[in-house]
Amino acid sequence: MDYNKIDDFINSHLQNSIEELTKLCKFPSVSAKNQQLPETAYFVGDLLKKRGFDVKIGSGNGAPVVYAERKGVSEKSLLFYNHYDVQPAEPLELWKSDPFELRYDNDHLFARGASDDKGQIISRLAAIDALLDQESDLPCTIKFVIEGEEEVSSKNLAPFIENNIELLKADGCIWEFGGVNDYDQPIQYLGLRGICYVELSITTANQDVHSGLGGSIFPNAAWRLVWALNSLKDEDENILIPGFYEDVIPPSSLDLHLFGQLPDMREIYKNRYGIKEFINGVQGGVDLNVSEALLPTCTICGLSSGYQGEGSKTVLPAKASAKIDFRLVPEQTPEKILTLLRDHLDKHGFLDIEISFLGGESPARTDPDHPFVNLVVESAKDVYGMPMIVVPMVGGSGPNHLFIKHLNVPIVTAGVSYPGSQNHAPNENIRVVDFLKGTKHLARIISEFGSLG
Repeated sequence: MDYNKIDDFINSHLQNSIEELTKLCKFPSVSAKNQQLPETAYFVGDLLKKRGFDVKIGSGNGAPVVYAERKGVSEKSLLFYNHYDVQPAEPLELWKSDPFELRYDNDHLFARGASDDKGQIISRLAAIDALLDQESDLPCTIKFVIEGEEEVSSKNLAPFIENNIELLKADGCIWEFGGVNDYDQPIQYLGLRGICYVELSITTANQDVHSGLGGSIFPNAAWRLVWALNSLKDEDENILIPGFYEDVIPPSSLDLHLFGQLPDMREIYKNRYGIKEFINGVQGGVDLNVSEALLPTCTICGLSSGYQGEGSKTVLPAKASAKIDFRLVPEQTPEKILTLLRDHLDKHGFLDIEISFLGGESPARTDPDHPFVNLVVESAKDVYGMPMIVVPMVGGSGPNHLFIKHLNVPIVTAGVSYPGSQNHAPNENIRVVDFLKGTKHLARIISEFGSLG
């Protein structure tokens, strides 16, 4: 395969890619609001049909799952996982332009989904276009699974995979994200933490009460919730739920070696987020890298109770709630954490605290020594001037465990994002240079995958 010609094709057809991304980003496919998910799925299906893929669009529960396949020369099959749903665009006032109108500015492309995950989809299609410009057939069979509920914990993806194991079988899988770090080094993420997301809520009366009347005689929902939350974690960040840590596997020597090869992010994080120190006095380096990805967490994501407007209002709140996520590491599971949480609250006298399970996924990772990992890591040299830096696990979560558990497939990352992509935030974007490099890298992966032993 002539990579110079492939690169020239990708460069010369950039405008075509931008036009397709513009059309795809116009769909406000916010899964949290159930907006235009079927319409987006069918548009994605049409993009794949244009490339000669056989396309099936599921009609089961939830947002449609797009499955596509095109046979290649090799017997090898490469599976791509992506999603067409996006996060809500709010707060809209912080966007510099309409979040669903792609804006080109200073070699950046701005829109909701530009990075997560519509830009990644278009990059993969652009790589396939470049390969088909050189040969009439693909080097290997390519399969796509593109779902519409990733941003709401992929709640209907499991049955789709379980019911289509033979259809989805593959020799390797490229995950939905990837890109470069703060030093423009390509990064290989080999695992995702799990998550258990809950809402704790309590109602102590049928209405808010005058605090002068009820303050000394009625139970206060806000205080009940605060006391319950206080029982979950101590001031040293230890999670106090009995049994919470019993399934945690400590970092291996290989994990520590790989995390030790990563850049020290302490000053970058301090400057970017305006923080002065890290939890428990972690100084940086390998300790910071390991803590970021391989420690389980209990995070209060939001609190709500009583009056929060301007000025004062003397009320005793009748209701209070908190949204909490637990980030999980191997071999923790959301199902067990949910059970442990209920038992813990009950034993501490908080039977009146209701738990609503809002979504969860188990952690999963790929062996760094797998030949497919080496292919992807080394093939980056020709594009980036260096191999990818391998990260054994990243702090975020996703449904990779479903693919590893049911399909027994190694999963790698490769893509077009960078640390300033603002995923899930206003002014989400990608840089054109990253789009081009990520697309060229993907073309090399596909080309070399067919001959992988």
